[in-house]
Amino acid sequence: MNDIGAWFSVIVAGILELWVAIPLGFTLKLPPVLTAIWSAVGSIGAAAIIIFFGKSIRSWLVHRFQQKNERKETTMSRIWKKYGIIGLGFLSPLITGAPLGAAIGVSFGAKPDKLMLWMTIGIVFWSAVLTTAVSLGVMTFS
Repeated sequence: MNDIGAWFSVIVAGILELWVAIPLGFTLKLPPVLTAIWSAVGSIGAAAIIIFFGKSIRSWLVHRFQQKNERKETTMSRIWKKYGIIGLGFLSPLITGAPLGAAIGVSFGAKPDKLMLWMTIGIVFWSAVLTTAVSLGVMTFS
């Protein structure tokens, strides 16, 4: 696969989930820095679409999420109550994935611009941490 195809694949996987995009980047033999960048770009793009443009997608995601967790207080609602928009934006890319975290944040009443800021910070942070962890693991077992 050529470089552009590998980049595109990691971006698309990042749209869905960082946990998928980062190992994919290593599998496609992308350098760790590019893997972190392209997976973050995909996740940030997904969050932006959900936060700013995706009312119907957002409502579907929230409905699906709430059906699974009707009886118990969800992890995201506990994070929201305890840490607010900063905690939700920072932790949701790791726990639920960026698209669902963005939908949950908006459904909790988060201001879109602040949510996007904290989601971006969380995505960049977790992309760096997960890429470093995978990179160290690959070096250990190589």
